[in-house]
Amino acid sequence: MSARPVRTRLFVAVMLFAGTAGIGAAQTVDVNSWPKRPERAREFDAVHYRIALKLDDEKKTFRGENTITLSPLSNGFTRCVLDAETFKVTSVENKKSEPLEFEQTDHELIVHLGKPYDRRDEVSFTVSYYADTRKADPRHPRRGGNGMGLGFTEATPDNPAVISALSFPTGARHWFPCYDHPNDKATLELIVTVRSDYQVLANGRLLGTTENKADRSRTFHWSQEQPHSTYLTMMAAGPYHIVEDSLGSLPIRYWVYEKDARSALVTFSQTPKIIEFFNGTYGYKYPWAKYDQITLPRFGGGAECTSATLMHQGIIHDQRADQDFSSLTIVAHEAAHQWWGDLVTLRDWSEVWLNEGFSTYGDYLYNHHHRGPDHGAVHLLGHKNSYLREARTRYIRPIVFDRWNKPQDLFDRHAYQKAAAVLHMMRFVMGDEPFFQTHKHFLHKHAFQPVDTHDFSKAIKEATGQNLDWFFDQWFFRPGHPVFDVRYTWDQPSRKLNVTVEQVQDTSKGVPIYRTPVIIGIVTPGGKRSEKVWLTNKVEEFEFPCAQEPLLVRFDQGNYLLKEWSFPKTRKELLYQLQHDDVIGRMWAASQLGKTDNHESATAALWESACHDPFWPVRRAALENVGVPRGPDDIELLKQKCQDQSSRVRALALRKLGDTKQGDLAGFFLERFGKDDSYVAQAEALRAVGKCGDESSVAFLEEAAKMDSPRNTIRAAANWALKQLDR
Repeated sequence: MSARPVRTRLFVAVMLFAGTAGIGAAQTVDVNSWPKRPERAREFDAVHYRIALKLDDEKKTFRGENTITLSPLSNGFTRCVLDAETFKVTSVENKKSEPLEFEQTDHELIVHLGKPYDRRDEVSFTVSYYADTRKADPRHPRRGGNGMGLGFTEATPDNPAVISALSFPTGARHWFPCYDHPNDKATLELIVTVRSDYQVLANGRLLGTTENKADRSRTFHWSQEQPHSTYLTMMAAGPYHIVEDSLGSLPIRYWVYEKDARSALVTFSQTPKIIEFFNGTYGYKYPWAKYDQITLPRFGGGAECTSATLMHQGIIHDQRADQDFSSLTIVAHEAAHQWWGDLVTLRDWSEVWLNEGFSTYGDYLYNHHHRGPDHGAVHLLGHKNSYLREARTRYIRPIVFDRWNKPQDLFDRHAYQKAAAVLHMMRFVMGDEPFFQTHKHFLHKHAFQPVDTHDFSKAIKEATGQNLDWFFDQWFFRPGHPVFDVRYTWDQPSRKLNVTVEQVQDTSKGVPIYRTPVIIGIVTPGGKRSEKVWLTNKVEEFEFPCAQEPLLVRFDQGNYLLKEWSFPKTRKELLYQLQHDDVIGRMWAASQLGKTDNHESATAALWESACHDPFWPVRRAALENVGVPRGPDDIELLKQKCQDQSSRVRALALRKLGDTKQGDLAGFFLERFGKDDSYVAQAEALRAVGKCGDESSVAFLEEAAKMDSPRNTIRAAANWALKQLDR
């Protein structure tokens, strides 16, 4: 599910905080005040739902019949309690079409079965119901396709009229009566009647379509033949254009508005390759009948449903926008959910990470595979930094956490980004082959079942023989992360390197002293080597033979740990690191040189890196830290960087030039707006015009404010610039 945190951005600034300031410094939410939520108990096993809906888009109403087949979990089962909200139940009948007594409260439907049933008996009854979405109960707001059941969305210039139903996290009960908690799975049929010019998408396989000439409608019969949890149920209807694709015999389709048909492949074309990659990586072939992705209005991010993913309509973009608004990460993330969340599903909302952590790690894995290891490293750094911001400014909590006000509270950066970073550390501890062998074993053992963290911990033991209970205790069941203070000295007479690592995180709120391996990299004029050591205590000291003074000492070579740290270094070492380390180390060196040193050699090295480093995040980090322009030469260098290969670097150069507020640069900014092919860089050029106070550009800005662009990037920047000019 990507509806809230998921549009994963690429953050290129490394976070560094010394001492206890790195954790809990400005936390504003007391998560321990949230109510404790035990896993919901069940009285029956739902086996199958057969839902027939008739949708009236003019009246904004729907009628439904749900035939529920279930099996009691104990003897003497005489009544069935279902989740049911917002719709009005009109009748309940048993399989002989005989009426059954029922009661409906604000939240539940209680069906009296007329006789007792025993454990494993088959019980079946049909509930008929009706809803008028124009008369929504204010206690149960309906948000259409954004999480609270079935809704009708009016046509706008951006989208046609559509009907959609999303069940995450507790929305299924708003459009069909059911047991609405993820610890139960059932098969499902969805039979939907709509106007004749509409298409209907639902879970599973399309069994058939029937034309109803009498009332000019069409009926679509979909069947989800493998069991899944109710929150993964979806339906969408409207005048969709369907773009066909495939991976071998697996149908893959992209459901978009007619106006977006030409751009659909720009957004979704990687989908077959992503699924093929996950087939191999997870060791379990894609488990569903097909895979669809469909765009919706009034919906944020993306939401996985079994065999289908709902996407915000803003995900569609043309080739020009792809450099700034690539959909690769969210498409990969949602595809990974077809295994993590759909095939195996969190047993309770406290286990959100099993869905979101694995899928977030999945989007990292595909970025690493498709774009290369450097892009992968920066992508993972973005996940780490995203979590660290939440830890510093909002709260820390255990990843597995049974307190919340509503389930959405747990769909945060702990469940997504922290869990993904922790999985990467687990891979480091276990080794690649055992790590992915565990994935395969876990998915095959628990396919189509609800699972929890203990199931995964046990799977590690079964698949590899390794016992990672200690790892789960500190990383999943306790809050926080380590904060390291690292120092080293080189002793020339003894030819030895001494490294001291102290954990300085505040442990007063359950944060542990961490046990973890770490790699210390040592570079001397004679060569490179790596030393893998284990940290187990608050303070650890290590001594290594080292015949020559190090050119560079790296803590956490390979960048495996989720951490904050301080590591004082000389200017000489940072200058070497900026030129010779891996991508994360080069970015770190740039941040340190920018924060601590205005020496001429540091500035020159940062400019050199900004101009010539082969990887754009390093060029951007160097440019960010080079400081304010000091004269005409710096202005000229910034102008050159406005033509960098990367739009992110160009945009930063334009921002830094704009910050000089030099009126004579207005013409340059307007020129760059006309020549740049990046919406983001163009927007920064417009903001720069506003900063430099050039009132002669007002007419130009007013015209720019009329331009269409992805996410209104150009219009927003032009209006901002006009505001700076008091227009």
